[in-house]
Amino acid sequence: MHFVYFVNGLVLLFIAGLMAFDALLFQETRKVFVEASLVTGLVGVFICLATNATFSGLHRIHTFILTSSVWLIAATTGAIPLLLWSLSPVDAFFEAMSGITTTGSTVMVGLDTTPHGIIFWRAVLQAIGGVGFIVTGIAFLPILKVGGMQLFRTESSDKGEKELRSATLFAAATLKIYLGLMALCTAAYFAGGMSFFDAVTHAMTTLSTGGYSGYDASFGHFSSPFLQWAATLFMLGGALPFAWYIRGAVRRSFQSEQVRAMLWSLGGVIAILTLWLSETKGMDVLVALRLVAFNVVSVVTTTGFATTDYTLWGSFAVVVFFCLTAVGGCTGSTAGGVKAMRWLIVQRSVAAQLRSIRSPHQILVIRYEGRRIEEDVQQGVMTFFAFYALTFAALAAALALLGLDFATATSGALTALANVGPGVGSIVGPAGNFAGLSDPVKLVLSLGMYLGRLEMITFFVLLTPVFWQELRSLN
Repeated sequence: MHFVYFVNGLVLLFIAGLMAFDALLFQETRKVFVEASLVTGLVGVFICLATNATFSGLHRIHTFILTSSVWLIAATTGAIPLLLWSLSPVDAFFEAMSGITTTGSTVMVGLDTTPHGIIFWRAVLQAIGGVGFIVTGIAFLPILKVGGMQLFRTESSDKGEKELRSATLFAAATLKIYLGLMALCTAAYFAGGMSFFDAVTHAMTTLSTGGYSGYDASFGHFSSPFLQWAATLFMLGGALPFAWYIRGAVRRSFQSEQVRAMLWSLGGVIAILTLWLSETKGMDVLVALRLVAFNVVSVVTTTGFATTDYTLWGSFAVVVFFCLTAVGGCTGSTAGGVKAMRWLIVQRSVAAQLRSIRSPHQILVIRYEGRRIEEDVQQGVMTFFAFYALTFAALAAALALLGLDFATATSGALTALANVGPGVGSIVGPAGNFAGLSDPVKLVLSLGMYLGRLEMITFFVLLTPVFWQELRSLN
């Protein structure tokens, strides 16, 4: 356990360093970030000195605690500058949790005039949250057997992964690709007419599929078709498996079943909604295509940017966007949601079950990427879906008990759990804001964001007595 404490102390020191960097860049909020950095850094130093741990192997039990605690500590400390600036404790925690989990829901209004230091900090939270999820997702979640993540590690175990035997090398390669894509995105945004500051902050929130913007109108503040198409492309880039980038064979990623499934489904939905919008609203087809492509990709990749209020497109569009909320990008990317790989596995498992009913003596083998899907992977995926449905129902019920209407409660629960950001409806929709919600509602939504980013099962295991009995036996 000492090593778990030590890592959390290092996380605090890292965040303190980022706060100090923000203080150096922006004079207007310097006092806020200096104070936040000192508090966070001192606590981090104390924890590291108190534990003085050396790594001697990480037990599977400790991995559950480490994965759960790091995200919570990052959100809590990330809220300190926002709290010192002007937000209430609940609002600051909600904003930081939304940032670090790359959800993108916000309680802040008047973003157009908010100090650059605060806007930059929100973008930083999403940037470290995005790359942090990739690393923990590939390094830790396969060990925990959380709903198919172990299959992704198997999928990636070719020459490329053998060359990256250590977690350190993998993390370094991931960071290199992540920063490289972010630099390309920044250049594209700057070339498209954004200021350098806007280009940097929006690139950070695009590649992390986070969706924080420096403007109340979100990405709709930029009317440039070039910028909107560029954002669509880079949102997709953030939702692709980073292991394929690391292998230096991006072309092969499009041969991946989950990537192919995501792109085909995106293409189909975009085509249908474009025709719907053109026919029902009389909109030019190319304009409709741009608006639909941007907002559909934003929701499916769980980025959460918006260029228009798509809930005004009609009830059909509202239902489609609600259903898209839980889809998610690819496993091993910065995107949230269920993920394309799990949808493929559950679809094939259900199809196999139906065939077994028809032909009970037939031996059925479910395959993914040409490999047989082992039974523990199938069980993991089915368990994930069960937990996802139960958690969604519990969150929606809690929000309804706190006074939200049915549409807002269900959409709010799903968008928090899927780490999307905007949902549907006037309050949590793309034109809405979470500021008007009560503190208890914001805390429930914060819990939903946290559970969604942890893939739920990781956290719920901590609530079982057996877990703590096994932990005590290790000490």
